[in-house]
Formats: sequence, C-alpha cells, structure tokens
Amino acid sequence: MEQNLTSQKQIPGTDLSIFPINLGTNTFGWTADEAQSHAVLDAFVAAGGNFLDTAESYPAWVPGNTGRESETIIGTWLAARGNRDDVVIATKVGDHPDHKTQNPDYIRRAIDDSLKRLQTDYVDLYYAHRDDEVTPIPEVARVFDEIVRSGKANYVAVSNYSQARLSEWLAVAETEGLAKPVAIQPQYSLVARHDFETELKPVAERHNLAVFSYFSLAAGFLTGKYRTEADLEGADRGGMVQGYFGSAGLRVVDDLVAIAKSHDVAPATVALAWLLAKGVTAPIASAREPRQLDALMAAPSLELSADEIDRLDRSSAPFVEEDPS
Repeated sequence: MEQNLTSQKQIPGTDLSIFPINLGTNTFGWTADEAQSHAVLDAFVAAGGNFLDTAESYPAWVPGNTGRESETIIGTWLAARGNRDDVVIATKVGDHPDHKTQNPDYIRRAIDDSLKRLQTDYVDLYYAHRDDEVTPIPEVARVFDEIVRSGKANYVAVSNYSQARLSEWLAVAETEGLAKPVAIQPQYSLVARHDFETELKPVAERHNLAVFSYFSLAAGFLTGKYRTEADLEGADRGGMVQGYFGSAGLRVVDDLVAIAKSHDVAPATVALAWLLAKGVTAPIASAREPRQLDALMAAPSLELSADEIDRLDRSSAPFVEEDPS
C-alpha cells in the first residue's frame, strides 16, 4: 500500500496532528487476532495513518473475552515497534459491561490499567465513553482534569453524552479552569444523522470541538456488500447491519455505489468522504486485514462535487429524523 500524502489536520485546541482517518480497533481480539491486528497497524502507519481509537471495553461483546483485548494488542505492537511517539492514541473509560460508570474512583484506577495494557505512560486523548447520567458532571470534569494534570492523558474527550450534559461539562471546565474537552465522538453516518446534526453539531461548532464519528460505515452496511438479506448470513456484524435494512437504507447504498463507480473508488471511500465534507475531523473506521485499509485511506483524497454531496444528502434525508421509517 502506497503512503497517502494527504495533509494532516491539527485537532483544535491541541498540539496533535492527525491523518484524517481514525483507525478503529474494536476488531482487535474479535475478527482479527494479534498477528492480524499488528499487520493492520503496520499497514495503516505505512499508508500515512497515525491515529488509533480504542477502549477498555473492546471487544467485551465477544464470548470469552474480557474487553481488554484491543488495548493489550496495541500495547504489544507499540512495544515491538518502539514507535509510541509516532502515533496518537485515544482510549475510553466507562462502558465496560462490568463498569458502566463515570465514578471518579473507578476512573482513577481505569486509566492506570489502560496505560499498563497499552505499555505507555500516557494517552493523547482520554474519553468519557458513555455517560452514566448519575455521577454529577462537576465530579466527572474534575477527575478527568486530575488525569490531565498528572500527565497520564494529554487531553480530554467525550463520547455518548447528551447535549445538556456535554454543555454542562464545558461550562464547568470554563468556570473552574479545568481541562476542557477538545473532541466528541458521536455516532454519525449517512444512515444515522439525527442525533449529531440536530443535537451535538451546534455544540461542537460553538466550542470548536473536533468530531470523530463512530459507526461511520454503519457496521459495514455502507461498504455496499450487504444488498440483500442473504448477504447477512454468517456475517460477523450481521445483527448490527440488520437495523439499516429497508428501502431508505438501500436507497443510500444505491447512490453510494453509483457515485463510487463514477470515481472508480469503493463505496466506503465515498461514505467517509461525505463525512469529511460535512465537517467531521476524522471518521473512525476499522479493518480486520490490511487490504481493507485501501478504501479507508483513499477518502481524504476524494473530493466530492456539490451535486454528489447534495445527492447523498437527499437520499439520506430520512435519517435526519429520529425514525426514518
């Protein structure tokens, strides 16, 4: 795979420069074993990538897994390659099946455990993975600030928080002089537009937050390989993809495939390019083998025309509503 020379972006409010594709590593320890995962990481870096997304809970949904596999695999890769300073690492706390909490005492333990697994003494971004909607926001904001001041994380970020709770965190950080979240990680794709566009995007724009979308390819639905129910049989993510099936979702895929053919690229490339055109800083996308990276890494170089963006906007318009059916 040739190195992608597309210019990097700087995450607002930080000194971090990233290639504008965020490699999701939830496949590590699930559909990719350690050797396969290392091969994906090697190929990603060789192609110009440098931004990794993981969590203490990846992939806990696999029977027999602990949820610590992804961080551990990244840690063995970092140790083997000796390249910690060349990559930007984001990890998350608070969505593990055993610890769905933003309790400050747990977070203090969790960051140390994540660093041990990652075989590093700091992470670049530390996310509150999912709001427990119980812990008072000032307590959460203060413990994340404590972690930044300790040097265990360079910056704070937030995922799966409501507009109200995110806004409160930003206000508390401003009032108390705490480390301010610099990024959000919302679910956002052509077939999941409502929450981000109507609730979170205005906050991100107002506070100049980076946006790293997850499920950017809708669990593979937007790659174009699932066109009939039969295509789902035996698929690792068949259950996830099932939710997008229907006339509205398949119309989006039809347009993706048509636009992709006109550019001689993969549908996934177009889906990610649309997100970049919509202001996403770096979409998160995963791969279980190196060859799948080609479509992902091509996205920042693909410039969609205004007509093509409008076409995708119109076909995905039902997904701006809460219930596209």
